[in-house]
Amino acid sequence: MMRYKWYVPYLFIFLALIGLFVFRLGPIVLALIMGFTDWSPFGSPEWVGIENYIDLFTSPTFWTIFKNTIIFSAVFVPTIVVFSLLLAVLLNKGLKGTTIFRVMFFAPVITSTVAIGIVWQWIFSTDIGFINFTLRTLGIDDPPSWLSDGRYSLFVVAFVYAWKRVGYYMIIYLAGLQDIPRNLIEAARVDGATKFTEFKYITLPLITPTMFFVLIMSTIDSFKSFEIVYTMTKGGPGVASTTLSYYVYQNAFELFQMGTASSIAMVLLAIVATITYINFKYKSKWVQYRY
Repeated sequence: MMRYKWYVPYLFIFLALIGLFVFRLGPIVLALIMGFTDWSPFGSPEWVGIENYIDLFTSPTFWTIFKNTIIFSAVFVPTIVVFSLLLAVLLNKGLKGTTIFRVMFFAPVITSTVAIGIVWQWIFSTDIGFINFTLRTLGIDDPPSWLSDGRYSLFVVAFVYAWKRVGYYMIIYLAGLQDIPRNLIEAARVDGATKFTEFKYITLPLITPTMFFVLIMSTIDSFKSFEIVYTMTKGGPGVASTTLSYYVYQNAFELFQMGTASSIAMVLLAIVATITYINFKYKSKWVQYRY
């Protein structure tokens, strides 16, 4: 009979733990330390304490970009939560062609973000874009400059990113919908419940755990969006569509201010952690785990 050795289970997860510490936790700790330094890749780091954070919080540019990030998230997250649920409900009906539509909606998820950004950049182009061509055809002589006008660029980028990601969250919702016991739906129909009543009192409450997951993940998704901003607007015009994640890139790889970039990354981490904590704190008020 083999004797149990306490360290055996840890041997099975040893490689995974190495990856976690080296490629996940390690860079976070390093970025935290670098946030208190003034460091360029071409020189040695110099300890400056909280100077980077003071410069950030007293910079009007930072607060403009912070506001942009909040607006981006405020557009992206509700769009994802609502529209991915609506698509999942429609696809869950089991109508003909459901598989084809499932593939169509999920295709953008696995398509390169850069490729999607380039295509949508052409669609929203001021002079040769499909949207402005259509608007001119309808008699609008001076259509908006979607990507070069600060009033529209951030919303356009948020819309395109939501379009790309909606299929992913649709699949998650679809899994949640298919997990709802059929006997509850059938009992409601026997009692004469309408489609709306069935959705309101059965489907929606029982889908709240999935909705909570989608809310958390889409919020994180919105705050770490980078490729779509880089591809479509590069944060412009000015900083009108610059988000915090793109601001980290600018400071790190364009201005080579690694300390400042790290401090921005830590602020971004703190914001996401705070929002996630608040969501978990109040989830018991609306998330239902029991049938």
